[in-house]
Amino acid sequence: MTALRAVHLQRRPRVRPWQLVAVPVASIAAGLAVGAVFLTLTGHDPTMVYPAMLSAAFTTWFGFTDTLASATPLIGTGLAAAVAFRFGLYNIGAEGQLYAGAIAASGVALALGEAVPAPAAVTALLLAGVAGGMLWIAVPAAARAWLGTSEIITTLLLNYVALYWMRYLIFGSTSFWRDPTSTNFPQGKPIPASAELAELGLTRVHLGLGVAVLAAVLVTLVLNRTRLGFHLRVYGDSEAAASYAGINVRRLVLAVLLASGALAGLAGAGEIGGRAHALDPQGLALGLGYAGIIVAALARYNPLAVVLVAVLLGGVRNAGTALQSLPGGRVPIAISTMLEGAILLFTLGGELFIRYRLRFGRGQGAATAEDLESMPVASPAEPTTR
Repeated sequence: MTALRAVHLQRRPRVRPWQLVAVPVASIAAGLAVGAVFLTLTGHDPTMVYPAMLSAAFTTWFGFTDTLASATPLIGTGLAAAVAFRFGLYNIGAEGQLYAGAIAASGVALALGEAVPAPAAVTALLLAGVAGGMLWIAVPAAARAWLGTSEIITTLLLNYVALYWMRYLIFGSTSFWRDPTSTNFPQGKPIPASAELAELGLTRVHLGLGVAVLAAVLVTLVLNRTRLGFHLRVYGDSEAAASYAGINVRRLVLAVLLASGALAGLAGAGEIGGRAHALDPQGLALGLGYAGIIVAALARYNPLAVVLVAVLLGGVRNAGTALQSLPGGRVPIAISTMLEGAILLFTLGGELFIRYRLRFGRGQGAATAEDLESMPVASPAEPTTR
């Protein structure tokens, strides 16, 4: 007991820029180490599996383009998490907002039909996805702004509502979204060709990638170059200081969460227009919203860094299927999912050690429970202690 009491957390007097890079890198390395243990226990050689994953995801043209296609929705959900988490608003509902955006986007595309020109149809599809994501987070956002209700709980629970609503539209009803010509297994009605996002040659890369990157640039400009961005940074540093300065905190909370939902909904629209071309409950329920949290955390909530991290995580996902063809026995495809989970756990744990360090002995400056509960989210633009 004496030894345990001698170990405590001490707040760092200053967070150096290299630590903001070192901790995510160490988190990835720790996740890969856990994956290596798992592979060894199941009779597979990590020194063979990991190079094969790297090769499948990044060293061939079609492998790399498939990685970019896998990364496209992760950019949207990563931005959704980054925008909210950066200012201490924890939107865990990007998964459900992606579903809502997909439902809205496919519904609008089907309602418009073939007669609408492609530019107008694509624009309508993307805007409908944005509106769907915003609508799905509107109630949790209003509850957080005016009632102080935890957005973590409300957004998380609404994920399941959206999932089962989407499944009901295709599997449990004869809704507008269900294809009446499908006689074997219920499927979504295909959207018109005019609403599909253009693809790059014979690859799976589509216009949604450009839209996602543009969204990252716009978010960066808003956060760094506008009055709203300045108010958000003040709020992120201290809600009390923002209120004292006359900033409408409730309006900021509402704006941040609505923007977060809009970005997740945009990712859902991109999946409908660029990949699924129909409301597909099985193909959309891939944990893209939860994976966006990993992307945002590893990117240190920097919108531009989200793009790069999404490509990395997209490569991990894309390489999962390539593991089936390795010599010496099939590697479980679930290894990619397990790696995502391990990286997420170590990344979230690493957040603590960016602001605090382990100390042995009683010393001064030990962190209390209240300190840890109020620990701010480190901003990539402001590496020094707030």
